[in-house]
Amino acid sequence: MSMLEMNDVTKSYRTDLVETVALNRFNLTVDAGEFVAVSGPSGSGKTTFLNVGGLLDSFDSGTYKLDGENVSRLSDREQSRVRNHKIGFIFQSFNLIPDLHVFDNVDVPLRYQGLSSAERKARITDSLALVGLSRRIKHLPSQLSGGQQQRVAIARALATKPSLILADEPTGNLDTATAREIMALLEQVNESGTTIVMVTHDTGCAASAHRQIHILDGRLIDLKDEKVTPLEVSQIRVDNSAAG
Repeated sequence: MSMLEMNDVTKSYRTDLVETVALNRFNLTVDAGEFVAVSGPSGSGKTTFLNVGGLLDSFDSGTYKLDGENVSRLSDREQSRVRNHKIGFIFQSFNLIPDLHVFDNVDVPLRYQGLSSAERKARITDSLALVGLSRRIKHLPSQLSGGQQQRVAIARALATKPSLILADEPTGNLDTATAREIMALLEQVNESGTTIVMVTHDTGCAASAHRQIHILDGRLIDLKDEKVTPLEVSQIRVDNSAAG
């Protein structure tokens, strides 16, 4: 069964003078339980893909099915419902609220799910235990290392029990050793059955995924495809190496 299925999805950004095609008849299927790494040069469409996949941005044409449900033309309220119950987000910059303790940061998305305080507390406690931060529950983000803050972000995503986690450069602000720890944690999360789609420039992190895909000029490419020019291949590889 597919968790994410995009068919001919096109997304353009327009100004008075120029139109930029961010996704160009984009096609991708991610099976339930897969761990997929996404790479590509800056401006290739990776962020737009994540925003559309996470129902944070609309698209112009095509279809998008999430966990079997056609979400292509849902209302804002319906998108919020699906997003809150099926999608977890992990960002490069952690996106923690600085004046909230760890417990309350993890609690933020749960408040939109209509759960009782007892159920929220149980989920928060369980997710923080999973990422090894049970003893940091009353700490502020400023009292944590970068790796610990990213663990809080992962716990926040897990607490909602999502079917799909979208991760945008989750190790981008971390040192090599800490990045390995975070990747090991994401692999553990994936092994429990959660589908993960991760944008990364780090070839080592990408190697941890079941499958690696590449985006260039808003479309999926196969680096072995003879239709991809040597310049395009080198653009991706050099960009990934420099950013990694």
